[in-house]
Amino acid sequence: MRVQQWCAIGFLLTTISMAGAQTATSTVMTGTWATAPVQALAKATDAGDKTIRNIVHVSLGSTDTVSVQLTNEFGIEPLTVSAATIALRQTDNTVSTPVALSFQGQASIVIPPGKFVWSDAVHLPFPAMSDVAVSLFIPTQPMTFVSQHNFANATNYMAPGNQVSALTLTDATKLMSFRYLKSVAVSSPSQGAILCFGDSITDGSRSTADTNQRWPDLLAKRLAANSPTATMAVMNVGIGGNRILHDVTGPSSLSRFDRDVLELANVKYVVLLEGINDIGHSYDQKNPYDHVSVQELIAADRLLITRAHANGLKIIGATLTPYLPTGYSSPAGEQVRAALNQWIRTGGEFDGVIDFEKATSDSAKRDAFLSTYDSGDHLHPNDAGMKSMADSIDLTLFMK
Repeated sequence: MRVQQWCAIGFLLTTISMAGAQTATSTVMTGTWATAPVQALAKATDAGDKTIRNIVHVSLGSTDTVSVQLTNEFGIEPLTVSAATIALRQTDNTVSTPVALSFQGQASIVIPPGKFVWSDAVHLPFPAMSDVAVSLFIPTQPMTFVSQHNFANATNYMAPGNQVSALTLTDATKLMSFRYLKSVAVSSPSQGAILCFGDSITDGSRSTADTNQRWPDLLAKRLAANSPTATMAVMNVGIGGNRILHDVTGPSSLSRFDRDVLELANVKYVVLLEGINDIGHSYDQKNPYDHVSVQELIAADRLLITRAHANGLKIIGATLTPYLPTGYSSPAGEQVRAALNQWIRTGGEFDGVIDFEKATSDSAKRDAFLSTYDSGDHLHPNDAGMKSMADSIDLTLFMK
């Protein structure tokens, strides 16, 4: 486990094995929500004297304390956060009583370039499936790049000045990104966390915004309703456009696995759904680039399996969903997708398999979405398709 910087005094190091080996329910800090930040070019409006209110939909509830993980992993200047609070969201940008966050006992923190920090743990109970608001005051400062998750598929807010303690923000504008926030962890009885790792399909692209219809959200609801898995958390680190082997929209899976998996709290399982963008761009009939073979994709998956196992994690392979006829689909690419899926199903190298292709495709035509599950672009599932994906998952995979 590679830890860059800890600021959570309330985290006992004996209980924060980020990739621990505990199997029974225990009370440790467990990630209840996460996102995968990328580098975004800062705009003039990002330079500071702003309050950012990130609204996150947690999976596991808090029975006692909560801590947040802030990020400047893609900044090239230090990032000053002068004040921060956490609260339950009531509606829109209105929250219940904000609780002040501190960092090694201080109200403000300077995060070095390329680093992240944890806040001190504070008392804030809330139920599972809550909306929680993390408000950050960013003073005026040099800023070339912003560390953010570009596609939140949820509405966040930015407002002038320091309004972190305001119940309702004044003169707020909407943001569709998660900014400077990497994860939220809670101290609750927990069986650990499932980390959903992938591209835009995991990120929830083309599912209905502000309704939490991503397949990881729906999986979290199923787990919570199932007594043997009721204290299992789910985190989502999908990135739209992400690939296994090449950096394009964010770092590749291989290069971001440590940062986006191993540095989160109490992860026990990884669900890997990645590779369709590698295939699509490689075999695009109009503009192919960054060629990859099925052998290279399998080799990359094997590296991720090895890395997960070396850190005590179980990793579950998910078959790639259909992609015909999309803008970058091709018969040659479909052959690679089918071959990769066959290896995922039968190779015996993952700790389990989820057949998302079967869950979303036409039984008579596995290379295309069932029309009722197609968002319209033939690449991303709609809300019904997301539900079919979540419903297809055998929950006993997370009971072993």
